Parts: sequence; structure tokens; C-alpha cells
Amino acid sequence: MFYRSVRATPLERTLDLPGDQLIPEPIGSLTHAITIRCPRREVWPWLAQMGAGGRAGWYSYDRFDNGGRRSAERITRELQSIAIGTVFPALPGTIEGFTVLQYQPESSLVLGWVPAPNAAPALTWAFVLEELDERRTRLIVRARGARGYRFRGVPAWIGGPFIRLGHFVMERKQLLGIAARAELLRSTGDGGIQRDAA
Repeated sequence: MFYRSVRATPLERTLDLPGDQLIPEPIGSLTHAITIRCPRREVWPWLAQMGAGGRAGWYSYDRFDNGGRRSAERITRELQSIAIGTVFPALPGTIEGFTVLQYQPESSLVLGWVPAPNAAPALTWAFVLEELDERRTRLIVRARGARGYRFRGVPAWIGGPFIRLGHFVMERKQLLGIAARAELLRSTGDGGIQRDAA
């Protein structure tokens, strides 16, 4: 695959995005973005079906975040219905994962890691679709960690650099995976709808 930047612009890094208000004073915030050659209505279904296990995968390095199972290459109708509280399992075989905290179809999806029922999110992960024109969409993704959040319990001064590097590597692969899937279906004219996950 040819090189594509997933670097957010300086403006995108400072934009107020959906979900930011859930963690108003984050310990850290990471923003990446990619331009996808599709209208946002064709990108949204790939976001709605994310998650491990019985869902479509994370479109990243499947060996690490999807139990080695290949992320879906098609849109699955049964996975398109989401609601506040829907859980996108982080890994296969678990019930823990990212909970849908906010969403606006074809516009934004905010997932969160909520450590306990009725608790504030420790982490938010926002996917925002900005339509550049009728043929191109900018997908902006932002992760924010709440104060006190510790990756696997390690101190922030150790975990911070590791999180930034790991997040970049996984997020880059995910954004490229979403873009490639959405653009391929558009170029082939295939609606990509199937009855069960690939």
C-alpha cells in the first residue's frame, strides 16, 4: 500500500470534537486523521460495526486486537444498529470493551472505557466524519485519557511514551484499513452488505 499520512493538521488537533466534554481536562490527548475518497455516509458503516469477537474487528493488526481473526472486508447489516451503551468488545472472548457514549449517524461516534457502572469514562475515543466535498471525507480520531488513568497500572512517566507510540502504530493501521475498505467498495460499486461477519 502506498504511503498515506494519518497526521492531523494543527487546526484538527485544536478543534473541539464530540466527546471532548466528557474528559474536559485530559492527562493526554492524541489526534490523528486521514482523507478518505468517499462521502461520509459510505464510511460510517465501517465505524458502526467495529469491535472484536462477533463484531467486524478493529481494522488494525488483527493478531493483536482481534485474536488473529481477519477484520471484516464487507459491511454487515446486523452490526449496523448501535445505541448508547452498546459495547464494542476490546478483544475476542471478553465482555469488557469500549462503550458507545455518544453518536450521531454518519457524523460522529464516541466510545469510552468506563471502569465501573455509572462512573466517568477513564478514556474516550472519538471518530468524527467531516465531509470535505461530495467525494471526500476527513476521518478525525481523538483519544483522551482522564487524570488518574494508568495504562495497565504503570506510572504515567513510564506509560506515556509507550502509549503514544503504541497508539500511533495501531491507529495508523486502523485508519488505513478503514480507508482502504471504504474506497474499495466504492470503486467496485459493491454495496458490501452481507448477512454475517466476514
